[in-house]
Amino acid sequence: MKRLYSKTLEPFLYAVGYTVLLLFRAIGQSHHLYFKRKEILEQMFIAGVGSLFVVSIVSVFTGMILGLNTGLGLRDFGAEGQIGLLLTITLTREMSPFMTSLILAASVGSAMAAEIGTMKVSEEIDALEVMSISPIRYLVLPRIVGFSMMVPVLCVYSAALGILGGGIVGHFQLGIDMISYFQDVYYRISSVPGLKDLYVGLLKGYVFGLSISTISCSQGLRTEGGAIGVGQTTRKAVVTSFLMVIFSGYVLTALFYK
Repeated sequence: MKRLYSKTLEPFLYAVGYTVLLLFRAIGQSHHLYFKRKEILEQMFIAGVGSLFVVSIVSVFTGMILGLNTGLGLRDFGAEGQIGLLLTITLTREMSPFMTSLILAASVGSAMAAEIGTMKVSEEIDALEVMSISPIRYLVLPRIVGFSMMVPVLCVYSAALGILGGGIVGHFQLGIDMISYFQDVYYRISSVPGLKDLYVGLLKGYVFGLSISTISCSQGLRTEGGAIGVGQTTRKAVVTSFLMVIFSGYVLTALFYK
């Protein structure tokens, strides 16, 4: 029993503590944000523009799939015209932050962990410390800030494309009037519950982005074992980020929609 504890729980607690401490140490370096603005903009470009194509394709087809399945289900009750309301609620509140975060975790987060992990095993991190350059300020801070700022922006973009994809399917396959569809969308977004859905979705995007970037940097800084260790680090970063997105998404939904 003691051996099982030492093999499973102790490494887990160490990883959690290291990651949380890394986040607080990065926050403690926030007074250097102005001087790291170039690196932050570079990370925003990588996370935002670099992922735009994949996010666009996934968002449009997700909206089309949701719109088609929802419309076919509602058609049995003669209520297929309500897919605009349902898609707006689903995408802004839940699906867009969830999809966008998973895409970015698999693409940008994995690259982030691999990049820092390679620097760790090649002793570049040690070289920075020898030169009295903080790896937190030099590597971690720009990545956390740039990544977490871009995820909410991509969530809004993803929701807009998903709603558009649902409208296209609704018009051409379910015979729904496009004007009525987008009037329903506007009615929902401009209402108080719709604004709450939008704000909660943005908050989820920011929390997801903060979690993914911190986990990826943490895994990269704890890399050991050469090239094999870098591969294991990348896999752990993606898996842990996925689990954290799912868990935090449930917690935020339960918190705001009791």
